[in-house]
Amino acid sequence: MLIVAVAFVVFLLLGMPIVFAIGISGALYFIQNPELPFTIPVQVTVSQTQNFALLAIPLFIMAGNLMNRSGITDRLLDLASVMTGHLKGGLAQVSVALSALMGGVSGSAIGDAAMQARMLGSGMVERGFSRGFAGGVLSYGAVLTPIIPPGIGMILYGTIGQVSIGRLFAAGFLPAFLLWLALGLAIRITAGRRGYQPERKKAASAPEIGRAAIASIWAILFPVFLLLGLRMGVFTPSEIGAFAVLYALFIGILVYRKMKAKDFLEGLDATLADVGSIMFLIALSAIFSYGIVMDQVPLAVSGVITGLTENLYGVMILVALSVLVVGFFIDATVLIIMLTPIFLPLIEQLGGNPVHFGIVFILAATIGNFTPPVGAAMYAVCSIMKCPVAEYTRESIPLFLAVSLVTLLLIFLPGVVLFLPRLIFG
Repeated sequence: MLIVAVAFVVFLLLGMPIVFAIGISGALYFIQNPELPFTIPVQVTVSQTQNFALLAIPLFIMAGNLMNRSGITDRLLDLASVMTGHLKGGLAQVSVALSALMGGVSGSAIGDAAMQARMLGSGMVERGFSRGFAGGVLSYGAVLTPIIPPGIGMILYGTIGQVSIGRLFAAGFLPAFLLWLALGLAIRITAGRRGYQPERKKAASAPEIGRAAIASIWAILFPVFLLLGLRMGVFTPSEIGAFAVLYALFIGILVYRKMKAKDFLEGLDATLADVGSIMFLIALSAIFSYGIVMDQVPLAVSGVITGLTENLYGVMILVALSVLVVGFFIDATVLIIMLTPIFLPLIEQLGGNPVHFGIVFILAATIGNFTPPVGAAMYAVCSIMKCPVAEYTRESIPLFLAVSLVTLLLIFLPGVVLFLPRLIFG
């Protein structure tokens, strides 16, 4: 596997698209081992896409694209504004609140960051925010998206690691709230130093918040319906993706009456592009993963880490830091696909809870979306905001520290992560 790993790194440095870097470097394993039939890469690539549980991914992506065209986003923005517009930092606080509310709708950190940059970016600059800080807030706020149902990272991790997706969905809510608090505090401190003003002169009244919440009730109830459906056995994770699509159509066409034929076709077009890229990546990752399993890489990695410490929390810290560093260079989706089979068995061997580890792991992997040199959400926001990456990176340091510290803190707070899964599922 050494040659495969070196080839993978070289391909990345040469700027090759990561999906081809994974597939080609994985194929080198079979060239190195001629006794293995070269039909295996074809077989594992096809079989990887036949996993029934993965059907939830294209369905939830489609549901998210349709919901974004159903009128939900505008109502959630109004709710976020009345909830947090009076805080120091104004639109920055509204942006993070919107990310928390949108997590159950979009499911994609990159998509959420890009959407918010288009919606709020120019307004933040007009109100005196530096482009770097505004871009950082709009980008890092999307860290909430993957851990609020139906985060695509949870579905991938749960499918690959054979972990209950329903429990993972439930586990994300309280960590998301902690991340919201941490980002809000970082924004408040920066806003106080720089004089960024609130969006509203005073806090909204309870009736005003109530009216905004009622207007957004269909979006707020969406993750609740997902959890109830899974808990009561009405849906499997794959079937509930189909329910999400029907739910999006119901809201857009019959409730808000915003979705027209053009919006529906645009949602399908965006879904095809998103699903194509993710499923192609999942398929080719099977070639790479085959060599990892055959050469017992998980066992070797476990030996190295446990050689340093056999304490569960110590191992989780090492894993989180490793994933955080590697995430600077590799997309979160790739990390979840490639590293779940390596690290999850180690955590379970030491007595760790796979749901607790999953939330920490997904968060650590997701942070790389917002950092150089390859952060996809970072580049999307910087492109829309016309912000230099260097300025973005410098201005985002408080936000990076906030989300990183919460991720590490969650390692020592398994009760926070597991409270809702145990309450709902027993």
